[in-house]
Amino acid sequence: MDSIRPLVVILTARPSGDEVARLCAELAAAPPGEVVCEVGALARADLTAVDALARLKLAAGRRGHRIRFHGAGPDLRALLLLTGLDGTLPTRPPA
Repeated sequence: MDSIRPLVVILTARPSGDEVARLCAELAAAPPGEVVCEVGALARADLTAVDALARLKLAAGRRGHRIRFHGAGPDLRALLLLTGLDGTLPTRPPA
């Protein structure tokens, strides 16, 4: 049985509104499935980053994707926990 590879999207260090909109459009155009959003390059764990991730989660959910945020550091993980977006994180933090 062939395994389907997840769609991978990558956020830059400081994602702009245009970048997030482009990634949301990419999610909307893709068939429903697994999405991995690489967030390791984010420069700061702040509410701007959380806003970008929340928009991506919403866009993914609208299309039927299951999105996971990969590479989140401890500060971003804490913010995602506080905002209720921690369900998008892998079950174990990176070693």
